[in-house]
Amino acid sequence: MNIEKYDEIRTSLPDGVRLIAVSKFKPAEDIALLYQHGQRAFGENHAQEMKAKHEVLPKDIEWHFIGHLQTNKIKYIAPYVALIHSIDSFSLLKEVNKFAVKNERTIPCLLQFHIADEETKFGFSWEECVEMLQSPEFQQLKNVKIHGVMGMATFTDDQEQVRREFQHLHQIFEDLKTQYFSQNTDFKELSMGMTEDYPIAVAEGSTLIRIGSAIFGPRNYNV
Repeated sequence: MNIEKYDEIRTSLPDGVRLIAVSKFKPAEDIALLYQHGQRAFGENHAQEMKAKHEVLPKDIEWHFIGHLQTNKIKYIAPYVALIHSIDSFSLLKEVNKFAVKNERTIPCLLQFHIADEETKFGFSWEECVEMLQSPEFQQLKNVKIHGVMGMATFTDDQEQVRREFQHLHQIFEDLKTQYFSQNTDFKELSMGMTEDYPIAVAEGSTLIRIGSAIFGPRNYNV
Protein backbone atom coordinates (compact mmCIF):
# COMPACT_ATOMS: atom_id res chain seq x y z
CA MET A 1 0.00 0.00 0.00
CA ASN A 2 1.43 3.36 -1.06
CA ILE A 3 -0.51 6.07 0.76
CA GLU A 4 1.96 8.74 -0.38
CA LYS A 5 1.34 7.83 -4.03
CA TYR A 6 -2.41 7.83 -3.40
CA ASP A 7 -2.23 11.33 -1.94
CA GLU A 8 -0.04 12.47 -4.82
CA ILE A 9 -2.48 11.19 -7.44
CA ARG A 10 -5.59 12.47 -5.68
CA THR A 11 -4.22 15.99 -5.14
CA SER A 12 -3.05 16.16 -8.77
CA LEU A 13 -6.54 15.58 -10.16
CA PRO A 14 -8.49 18.61 -11.39
CA ASP A 15 -12.02 19.34 -10.20
CA GLY A 16 -14.52 17.00 -11.79
CA VAL A 17 -12.19 13.98 -11.95
CA ARG A 18 -12.72 11.17 -9.44
CA LEU A 19 -10.32 8.39 -8.47
CA ILE A 20 -11.66 4.84 -8.38
CA ALA A 21 -9.23 2.75 -6.31
CA VAL A 22 -9.02 -0.64 -8.05
CA SER A 23 -8.78 -3.21 -5.28
CA LYS A 24 -9.10 -6.49 -7.19
CA PHE A 25 -7.10 -9.37 -5.67
CA LYS A 26 -6.32 -7.19 -2.65
CA PRO A 27 -7.57 -8.09 0.85
CA ALA A 28 -10.36 -6.26 2.61
CA GLU A 29 -7.81 -5.04 5.15
CA ASP A 30 -6.06 -2.98 2.45
CA ILE A 31 -9.36 -1.45 1.39
CA ALA A 32 -10.12 -0.62 5.02
CA LEU A 33 -6.81 1.24 5.35
CA LEU A 34 -7.55 3.37 2.30
CA TYR A 35 -11.13 3.88 3.50
CA GLN A 36 -9.78 5.23 6.79
CA HIS A 37 -7.67 7.62 4.72
CA GLY A 38 -10.81 9.01 3.11
CA GLN A 39 -11.28 6.98 -0.08
CA ARG A 40 -14.84 5.84 -0.71
CA ALA A 41 -15.00 4.60 -4.33
CA PHE A 42 -13.45 1.19 -5.04
CA GLY A 43 -13.36 -0.84 -8.25
CA GLU A 44 -13.52 -4.62 -8.60
CA ASN A 45 -13.30 -6.98 -11.58
CA HIS A 46 -14.90 -10.10 -10.14
CA ALA A 47 -18.47 -10.19 -8.88
CA GLN A 48 -18.07 -12.79 -6.15
CA GLU A 49 -14.93 -11.13 -4.81
CA MET A 50 -16.76 -7.81 -4.70
CA LYS A 51 -19.70 -9.40 -2.89
CA ALA A 52 -17.42 -10.91 -0.25
CA LYS A 53 -15.74 -7.56 0.39
CA HIS A 54 -19.05 -5.68 0.43
CA GLU A 55 -20.28 -7.97 3.20
CA VAL A 56 -17.39 -7.19 5.59
CA LEU A 57 -16.58 -3.55 4.81
CA PRO A 58 -18.41 -0.28 5.66
CA LYS A 59 -21.71 0.10 3.88
CA ASP A 60 -21.01 3.63 2.65
CA ILE A 61 -18.32 2.33 0.28
CA GLU A 62 -19.22 3.05 -3.35
CA TRP A 63 -18.57 -0.16 -5.31
CA HIS A 64 -17.74 0.16 -9.01
CA PHE A 65 -17.71 -2.94 -11.19
CA ILE A 66 -15.06 -2.43 -13.87
CA GLY A 67 -14.36 -5.91 -15.30
CA HIS A 68 -16.01 -8.08 -17.93
CA LEU A 69 -19.36 -9.02 -16.36
CA GLN A 70 -20.86 -12.43 -17.01
CA THR A 71 -24.64 -12.57 -16.96
CA ASN A 72 -24.70 -15.36 -14.37
CA LYS A 73 -22.74 -13.16 -11.94
CA ILE A 74 -25.00 -10.08 -12.03
CA LYS A 75 -26.99 -11.40 -9.06
CA TYR A 76 -23.95 -10.99 -6.79
CA ILE A 77 -23.65 -7.22 -7.35
CA ALA A 78 -27.13 -6.01 -8.32
CA PRO A 79 -28.31 -5.18 -4.77
CA TYR A 80 -25.60 -2.59 -4.06
CA VAL A 81 -23.31 -1.77 -7.03
CA ALA A 82 -22.94 1.99 -7.49
CA LEU A 83 -21.86 1.94 -11.14
CA ILE A 84 -21.18 -0.79 -13.71
CA HIS A 85 -18.47 0.56 -16.04
CA SER A 86 -18.39 -2.40 -18.41
CA ILE A 87 -21.68 -2.81 -20.26
CA ASP A 88 -20.35 -4.22 -23.53
CA SER A 89 -23.47 -5.72 -25.13
CA PHE A 90 -27.22 -5.19 -25.35
CA SER A 91 -27.86 -8.66 -23.95
CA LEU A 92 -25.83 -7.81 -20.83
CA LEU A 93 -27.69 -4.54 -20.31
CA LYS A 94 -31.02 -6.37 -20.53
CA GLU A 95 -29.88 -8.86 -17.89
CA VAL A 96 -28.71 -6.07 -15.59
CA ASN A 97 -32.13 -4.44 -15.97
CA LYS A 98 -33.80 -7.73 -15.05
CA PHE A 99 -31.83 -8.02 -11.80
CA ALA A 100 -32.34 -4.33 -11.06
CA VAL A 101 -36.10 -4.93 -11.23
CA LYS A 102 -35.75 -7.87 -8.81
CA ASN A 103 -33.85 -5.65 -6.39
CA GLU A 104 -36.26 -2.73 -6.81
CA ARG A 105 -33.57 -0.29 -7.85
CA THR A 106 -32.20 1.51 -10.87
CA ILE A 107 -28.58 0.60 -11.65
CA PRO A 108 -26.29 3.25 -13.17
CA CYS A 109 -24.24 1.92 -16.10
CA LEU A 110 -21.54 2.99 -18.54
CA LEU A 111 -21.34 1.72 -22.11
CA GLN A 112 -17.94 0.18 -22.80
CA PHE A 113 -16.46 0.88 -26.25
CA HIS A 114 -13.70 -1.01 -27.99
CA ILE A 115 -11.14 1.70 -28.76
CA ALA A 116 -7.88 -0.29 -28.60
CA ASP A 117 -5.92 -2.21 -31.24
CA GLU A 118 -6.08 -5.31 -29.07
CA GLU A 119 -8.75 -7.84 -29.95
CA THR A 120 -8.79 -9.18 -26.39
CA LYS A 121 -10.57 -6.10 -25.07
CA PHE A 122 -14.36 -5.97 -24.98
CA GLY A 123 -16.76 -3.22 -26.01
CA PHE A 124 -19.34 -1.86 -28.42
CA SER A 125 -18.59 -0.53 -31.84
CA TRP A 126 -20.34 2.73 -32.71
CA GLU A 127 -22.68 0.86 -35.07
CA GLU A 128 -23.64 -1.73 -32.45
CA CYS A 129 -24.36 0.96 -29.90
CA VAL A 130 -26.54 3.01 -32.24
CA GLU A 131 -28.51 -0.09 -33.20
CA MET A 132 -29.19 -0.72 -29.51
CA LEU A 133 -30.10 2.87 -28.66
CA GLN A 134 -32.54 3.08 -31.58
CA SER A 135 -34.33 -0.14 -30.72
CA PRO A 136 -37.77 -0.02 -29.06
CA GLU A 137 -36.52 -2.67 -26.65
CA PHE A 138 -33.90 -0.29 -25.25
CA GLN A 139 -36.59 2.28 -24.48
CA GLN A 140 -38.39 -0.29 -22.34
CA LEU A 141 -35.46 -0.76 -19.96
CA LYS A 142 -36.64 1.29 -16.99
CA ASN A 143 -34.30 0.01 -14.26
CA VAL A 144 -30.95 0.89 -15.81
CA LYS A 145 -29.68 4.37 -16.54
CA ILE A 146 -26.78 5.21 -18.84
CA HIS A 147 -24.37 7.61 -17.14
CA GLY A 148 -21.66 7.73 -19.81
CA VAL A 149 -19.00 5.62 -21.49
CA MET A 150 -15.86 3.63 -20.64
CA GLY A 151 -12.90 2.41 -22.63
CA MET A 152 -9.39 1.01 -22.32
CA ALA A 153 -6.52 2.17 -24.49
CA THR A 154 -4.03 -0.15 -26.12
CA PHE A 155 -1.27 -1.35 -23.76
CA THR A 156 1.63 0.34 -25.52
CA ASP A 157 4.50 2.74 -24.91
CA ASP A 158 3.25 4.86 -27.82
CA GLN A 159 1.67 7.73 -25.89
CA GLU A 160 0.35 9.39 -29.03
CA GLN A 161 -1.60 6.26 -29.90
CA VAL A 162 -3.03 6.20 -26.38
CA ARG A 163 -3.95 9.87 -26.71
CA ARG A 164 -5.70 9.29 -30.05
CA GLU A 165 -7.71 6.44 -28.57
CA PHE A 166 -8.80 8.54 -25.61
CA GLN A 167 -9.70 11.39 -27.96
CA HIS A 168 -11.77 8.92 -29.97
CA LEU A 169 -13.66 7.83 -26.84
CA HIS A 170 -14.24 11.44 -25.84
CA GLN A 171 -15.72 12.09 -29.29
CA ILE A 172 -18.00 9.07 -28.91
CA PHE A 173 -19.13 10.47 -25.55
CA GLU A 174 -19.90 13.87 -27.09
CA ASP A 175 -21.73 12.36 -30.07
CA LEU A 176 -23.86 10.14 -27.85
CA LYS A 177 -24.69 13.03 -25.55
CA THR A 178 -25.75 15.21 -28.47
CA GLN A 179 -27.68 12.58 -30.41
CA TYR A 180 -29.19 10.34 -27.73
CA PHE A 181 -28.75 11.67 -24.19
CA SER A 182 -29.20 15.43 -24.44
CA GLN A 183 -32.09 15.25 -21.94
CA ASN A 184 -30.25 12.94 -19.53
CA THR A 185 -28.42 15.08 -16.98
CA ASP A 186 -26.79 11.94 -15.53
CA PHE A 187 -24.94 11.28 -18.79
CA LYS A 188 -21.68 12.93 -17.75
CA GLU A 189 -19.10 10.21 -16.98
CA LEU A 190 -16.10 9.38 -19.15
CA SER A 191 -14.27 6.47 -17.51
CA MET A 192 -10.79 6.16 -19.01
CA GLY A 193 -7.27 6.02 -17.67
CA MET A 194 -5.42 3.56 -15.46
CA THR A 195 -2.09 3.56 -13.59
CA GLU A 196 0.02 3.66 -16.77
CA ASP A 197 -1.93 6.24 -18.76
CA TYR A 198 -4.19 8.25 -16.45
CA PRO A 199 -2.39 11.61 -16.98
CA ILE A 200 -3.18 11.41 -20.70
CA ALA A 201 -6.76 10.37 -19.93
CA VAL A 202 -7.25 13.33 -17.59
CA ALA A 203 -5.86 15.69 -20.22
CA GLU A 204 -8.35 14.25 -22.74
CA GLY A 205 -11.40 14.72 -20.54
CA SER A 206 -11.72 11.70 -18.27
CA THR A 207 -14.02 12.10 -15.26
CA LEU A 208 -13.25 8.70 -13.66
CA ILE A 209 -9.77 7.21 -13.49
CA ARG A 210 -9.24 3.60 -12.39
CA ILE A 211 -6.01 3.28 -10.40
CA GLY A 212 -4.87 0.02 -8.78
CA SER A 213 -1.23 -1.02 -8.75
CA ALA A 214 0.12 2.50 -8.19
CA ILE A 215 -1.75 2.55 -4.88
CA PHE A 216 -2.00 -1.07 -3.76
CA GLY A 217 1.23 -2.37 -5.29
CA PRO A 218 1.69 -5.32 -7.67
CA ARG A 219 -1.01 -8.00 -7.62
CA ASN A 220 -0.58 -11.68 -6.98
CA TYR A 221 -2.76 -13.24 -9.67
CA ASN A 222 -2.20 -16.73 -8.28
CA VAL A 223 -4.16 -16.28 -5.09
